[in-house]
Amino acid sequence: MLAKRIIPCLGVANGRVQNGVQFRDMVDAGDPVECAERYEIQGADELVLLDITATTEARKTFTDIVLNASDKVFMPLTVGGGITSVEDMTQLMKAGADKVSINTAALSNPSLITEGAKKFGNQGIVVCLDVKYNPFEKMWYAYGHGTSNDPGAQCKNALEWAKEAVDRGAGELLVTSIDRHGTGLGFDIELYQALAEVVDVPVTAFGGAGNIQHFVDLFTKINVTGALASALLHNKVLTIKDIKKALHAAGIVVRQ
Repeated sequence: MLAKRIIPCLGVANGRVQNGVQFRDMVDAGDPVECAERYEIQGADELVLLDITATTEARKTFTDIVLNASDKVFMPLTVGGGITSVEDMTQLMKAGADKVSINTAALSNPSLITEGAKKFGNQGIVVCLDVKYNPFEKMWYAYGHGTSNDPGAQCKNALEWAKEAVDRGAGELLVTSIDRHGTGLGFDIELYQALAEVVDVPVTAFGGAGNIQHFVDLFTKINVTGALASALLHNKVLTIKDIKKALHAAGIVVRQ
């Protein structure tokens, strides 16, 4: 059985890690490279670096932070934000990224997934889905531009889009529940159950973790391969060692 991954997520704006609730009300959470070093010491399996304002500001991703982080830590780095071409992916890989994460650009231009997979292999392409449930239609939608608040925001049926992304070459999905993000109410189990029925690639869950039991529930109820954590770690409520110790005690395979 593959070990489950605990992955810190550093959402960065203006060179600083940011915390928020449902992608709003952001507050400073520290220097991204310092955070990365701390989490590697704690036993993080990977690190996700997201330039959360690159797309909305129509600029390229922060290669300087990627360079600095890759020089300081040795765990795999997944980098996203502002990627619109294979050339952008290449620059980030050269800067030290092991995988690239694409969201808005993939929604607009799905062939970018295939182009990236041909260049770097399926394992190098992570497609992010920022997902929100529509209770009237009883359907999940994946949104671009990090928002579901704009009536004109680009979106697709999340389950159909997840399947298409994998068919086009995505080797992994990083799925954030906008509804649960920053709330501490637990992971959206129903969302990940639905995804597990339509895709067969690794899925990493993000959004809603408020305590250790939420991680245990996620991995015992759903066959996801990883869980992202942000505010719990940034605010030092829990450490990665705390989470892994609890998972191990629950019989879940993790790297120590």
